[in-house]
Amino acid sequence: MARIAGVNLPDKKRVEFALRYIYGIGPSRSSIICREVGIPDARRVYELTDDEILRIREIIDRDYQVEGDLRRVVTMNVKRLMDLGCYRGLRHRKGLPVHGQRTHTNARTRKGKAKAIPGKKKVTK
Repeated sequence: MARIAGVNLPDKKRVEFALRYIYGIGPSRSSIICREVGIPDARRVYELTDDEILRIREIIDRDYQVEGDLRRVVTMNVKRLMDLGCYRGLRHRKGLPVHGQRTHTNARTRKGKAKAIPGKKKVTK
């Protein structure tokens, strides 16, 4: 099992898809890394040599900010917005969507489970 940036990569997956398990590496970055190392598309993680794993690890450490460092930067950015008291910071503080989505009917992911309002009944005629 290959361990890169503190993450165990799944053995049976292709390298390009397994690299995406690392926070901060998506589809485009994983394909760029595979191209730099010279790994063919069909190669699986368990087929990697120790030298290839070492080169992948070096490229990620040198060129990209991933896992703990990236999470820390993102949380600091959100905290900075909240401290400034700007509109986006207030939305973060209240737990509402930040990028202009509607909240009248949707946004359940950010707002949480819907709460029933006691005493509100539907009018039937």
